[in-house]
Amino acid sequence: MAEKKKILIRIGSLRHGGAEKVLVTFLKNLPEDKYEVDLLLNLYSGKYLPEVPKWINILYLHKGEMITTNRPHEIPRKAARVLHEKIVKRFPNLLYKNKLKNKPYDIEFAAIHGMRDEILGSPLTASKKIVWIHNDLSQVKGYNNDEIRKFFGFDKIMVISEKIEKLFHSLAENEVEKKKIVKIYNPLDTEEFVSRAEQPVINYQFDVSVPTFISVGTVFPQKGFDRLLKVHKKLLDEGFQHNVLIVGDGYDFENIRKLKSDLGVDKTAVMLGFTDNPYPYFKNADFYILSSRYEGFPTVLFEAITLKKKIISTEVSGSAEMLNNGELGLLVENSEEGIYSGMKRALSHPESFEKYSENLKSYEMPFTLKNSVDKIISVLDDL
Repeated sequence: MAEKKKILIRIGSLRHGGAEKVLVTFLKNLPEDKYEVDLLLNLYSGKYLPEVPKWINILYLHKGEMITTNRPHEIPRKAARVLHEKIVKRFPNLLYKNKLKNKPYDIEFAAIHGMRDEILGSPLTASKKIVWIHNDLSQVKGYNNDEIRKFFGFDKIMVISEKIEKLFHSLAENEVEKKKIVKIYNPLDTEEFVSRAEQPVINYQFDVSVPTFISVGTVFPQKGFDRLLKVHKKLLDEGFQHNVLIVGDGYDFENIRKLKSDLGVDKTAVMLGFTDNPYPYFKNADFYILSSRYEGFPTVLFEAITLKKKIISTEVSGSAEMLNNGELGLLVENSEEGIYSGMKRALSHPESFEKYSENLKSYEMPFTLKNSVDKIISVLDDL
């Protein structure tokens, strides 16, 4: 029997985000007999921790919850974590010697773009290095072309959408660099959310007399929930009765909640916070709306398509690709005006969405869990 490949995977934590979910879905489908995997987290926390298969060895720099506030008593702990991470990044030998016990990894894997320097700074010169890019970096603050070019230090750059693939191709300077780029759609488990959508809705009463628009995602400025609420208010003022349901949590939660009160829409717009099963809410809502300013590949659209929802989405990386260039849902301009036009159309001409429902009926997903996992395994095996 061939010796197992030793793999080190790094990510910040396993909190409720798209990249984290995808990593855990991938790990659950990885054959145990072929690999020895160490998963190193900066912070041992997050809802996906219990889902990591038992055979995977989880290591961490810190334990406890993420500190997102600046409350006085938490500042020293937060500062200590930041300092620790800086020291480990600057003197990786300490980490590899102590925490990782000088293990000779065959592959080192940055599961998100933010782990680039940690993996490229590894003292292991013989290991092959992979990065998984989940975001359109041309839209992310702090990433100019020179910064993005640094990713060509990896042996393989896995990207999750056509748009990100094009970005890297445009920055590649030769064939060797181009060959490093490989597009792999996110491994997602469709059967899981179809069955979980059957569970009952809790903490929310759907009003069947008016249409409900649902949006699910981490509450960051990137997701555009501020735009969604402003449009909601404008349409109510014009006499279009409807409800908005936002499912998710994140550091911008309080700001968005305050905006909701300031707009005076607390009765019609509900922020449900985090739930580990958003699918029954999807199922019961009339329209799914993606109001994002930018995305890498909006996993949530894949869920909305699987659950055959009527979809309105801004034109962001991955959305046209997922919606078959507008065959499966309405693509609108990436602006408040665009979101307004889409929601207004849904409210004034709901029949115009029937064609999408028809197309969804016979639609087969091009990206299956097995295809994606097999493709990632072949990347690992070819290195």
